[in-house]
Amino acid sequence: MDDQLFRTAMSKFATGVTVIVAEQDGKPHGMTANAFMSVSLDPKLILISVDERARMLPIIEASQKFTVNVLRQEQKQMSMRFAGQIPSEEPFTFDRFEGEPVIQQSLVSLVCNVHNTYVEGDHTLFIGNVTNLRIENGNPLAFYEGGYRTVQA
Repeated sequence: MDDQLFRTAMSKFATGVTVIVAEQDGKPHGMTANAFMSVSLDPKLILISVDERARMLPIIEASQKFTVNVLRQEQKQMSMRFAGQIPSEEPFTFDRFEGEPVIQQSLVSLVCNVHNTYVEGDHTLFIGNVTNLRIENGNPLAFYEGGYRTVQA
């Protein structure tokens, strides 16, 4: 099978949209990602997948911490900004939770320490140990067949 056929098949799986944030030298960096999942309840573990070419990869490796911010439907522009689809000259102002940078008004913000790392194919899988979280009400931003969607409760 070719790469495009595989990519098309994977686009048939609807996902939420997250922004992963990690700090380097006191400066937060964000990356839009939909490769995120829950792994374990005891201990509380999640997984994110980061492309080997992503600028975020060495930042997470060095800091050994990251946050996962599940976006609400009103945050599509934010997703596009951190995906590099909308250029922005202005610095982004992050909120702080447990001392770590998070996206304001996200549906969920998870603070994680890197628990384990696996290199698989052209991505690095980070297993994060969730040390704290906060939850807001709202509807999620979704991604399906290469486009943004909304989900109504």
